Amino acid sequence: MSSDSQDAKPTQQQDGGPSHLVLAQLQAEVRDLRAYVTAMEANIRNITFLGVLRRVFARASGARLHKLDQYRSRPVRVPAAYHRAEPPANPPLISIVTPSYNQGRFLEETIKSVLDQNYPRLEYAIQDGGSKDESAALIEKYRSKLVHGESRRDKGQGNAINLGFAHACKGEIMAYLNSDDLLMPGALNYVASYFAAHPEVDVVYGHRIIVDHHTQEVGRWVLPAHSEKMLVWADYVPQETLFWRRRVWDKAGGKIDESFQFALDWDLLLRFRDVGARFKRLPRFLGAFRIHPTQKTSAELAATGTPEMNRIRERLHGRTVTLVDIRKHLRGYMLAHAWHNWLYRLGIAHQ
Repeated sequence: MSSDSQDAKPTQQQDGGPSHLVLAQLQAEVRDLRAYVTAMEANIRNITFLGVLRRVFARASGARLHKLDQYRSRPVRVPAAYHRAEPPANPPLISIVTPSYNQGRFLEETIKSVLDQNYPRLEYAIQDGGSKDESAALIEKYRSKLVHGESRRDKGQGNAINLGFAHACKGEIMAYLNSDDLLMPGALNYVASYFAAHPEVDVVYGHRIIVDHHTQEVGRWVLPAHSEKMLVWADYVPQETLFWRRRVWDKAGGKIDESFQFALDWDLLLRFRDVGARFKRLPRFLGAFRIHPTQKTSAELAATGTPEMNRIRERLHGRTVTLVDIRKHLRGYMLAHAWHNWLYRLGIAHQ
């Protein structure tokens, strides 16, 4: 018995040392894990708190660039001065193209929003993609007031715009207006007067009114001054308010890139930037963007729009861009938007 006890004692000493080391290591790892969990919980609390602050700030300031349907529908109202806008003494020719496909329900209202501007020098073209609705009949109804009107199959929106501009090809100022969107009263006189007074400016755009399928207002975008930094991370330029000089169009290639279906206007703006165009956001609601059930769907946006925007960002930054990157670089622009929107809501200014 004494012999067995003596043999067992060294074994306990040999096993005891490593066991204590293993236990100490496990305890250290547990402490590290607890510290990590504590840090993560603190981060989660901070993120949640910041998220709450952002939402509170957004509600208080009225920051709305991420939202289209903002409030209950109501009639669209603009200042009376919009209707009294006058063209400059020597009005430049303005060329506008409306690309269309199966938007007959809205097309006539779009056409009238252009023709009712009563701008003295306008060439207006409608390029329809062979719609199966009343679009062709509407084109015929207004043909005498169009420089070009056609309904035939095309290769998409970009192709339709290019086909339209092949006919509306003489204007010093250019724009395209989608067949469900609208120009606000006096927009053409106002834009032409601004270009005449500011020959150094190449591209202009304004604030946006958002309307529903009944042309009732459901939101507004009040934009800060133009930002080059914004433009390389996202496109917050309301397309229906966008006008540019033919000189910059020609420098930038003289056409829409037809490989884009969603981001074609962002690509065009960046090409304008690349050739040195000078941009100006005007202090006026120039157009209305319509939201309705037959628009390009969210599924199409995810399948086509997001890859196109990612393609542009990778072209600009030479790498895959994350949502964190985008939010970080747009923070200043969003704060400026919130400030301008707050001033607008107080009735202090449009700009």
